[in-house]
Amino acid sequence: MGDVMKLYVSNLSKSFHQKEVLKEIDYTFSDNKIYGLIGKNGAGKTTFFNCLNEDIKKDSGRITLEYEDRKIPLTSNEIGYVISTPIVPEFLTGREFIEFFVEVNKDKIKDVKSIDDYFNLVKISKEDQNKLLKDYSHGMKNKIQLLLIMIEDPKVILLDEPLTSIDIVVQEDLKELFKKMKKDHIFIFSTHILELALDLCDEIIVLKNKKFESIEKKDLNTKKYKDKIIKELRDSND
Repeated sequence: MGDVMKLYVSNLSKSFHQKEVLKEIDYTFSDNKIYGLIGKNGAGKTTFFNCLNEDIKKDSGRITLEYEDRKIPLTSNEIGYVISTPIVPEFLTGREFIEFFVEVNKDKIKDVKSIDDYFNLVKISKEDQNKLLKDYSHGMKNKIQLLLIMIEDPKVILLDEPLTSIDIVVQEDLKELFKKMKKDHIFIFSTHILELALDLCDEIIVLKNKKFESIEKKDLNTKKYKDKIIKELRDSND
C-alpha cells in the first residue's frame, strides 16, 4: 500500500446500564505507527476494542477506514484482534493448527507461505511446533495468535494487554514482531504498563474521563514525558 491508510473514529459512545464508559470519542489513527492506549483498570480500553471489532454494539458513532482512495465502514473482517488471554484449540499441535488455519483460509491469504516459513516468523522451534497447544506457555499461545494475524494480514491490528505475564525473552521477540508489523497497518496496543508503552509506541493515548487524550512527546525528555502521562492518569475520574 503506497498511500497513507487512516482509521477515523467519530463520536463513539458506549454505556452499560446507565454507566457511561466511552463518550463521544473522536480520533484519527494512521498506518506505520504503534499507538499505545493506556488508562486505569476499568477505564474502557477493552470496550473500545470490542466496539471496533463489533463484539459489542456501540451506542453511537462512526468508524471508517480510508485506503486506496476509498472510505469504507470498518468491519471485523479488516481487524486482527489479540486478546490478553489467548484461546487456542488445545487438542491440536501448533503445527496441526496452523496447517488447518491456512487450509481453511487459503482463498483469503494474499501470499501463502510454507508452514515452516510461518513458524520461523515467530521463532517457534520444530520441537515446539509438534507439541499440543495445551502444553504451550502463555507467551507461546500469544505467538500463535500473532501468527494467525500475520497469515491473514488484516489492515487493523488490536492488541489488548498481549505482553502480560510473559517472560522477558518472549516479550522482546514479540516487541520486535510488533515493530515489523506496524508497516502498512493501523496498530493499536493497549497496556497498563507504562514502561512498555514508552518503549514500544510511537504515540500514546490516555483514556481518561471516557475520552481520548493524545500525549505528545514534543520537547520532553523521557522522565518529563512519563511524569506528564502519570499526571493525566492521576487526574482521571475513572
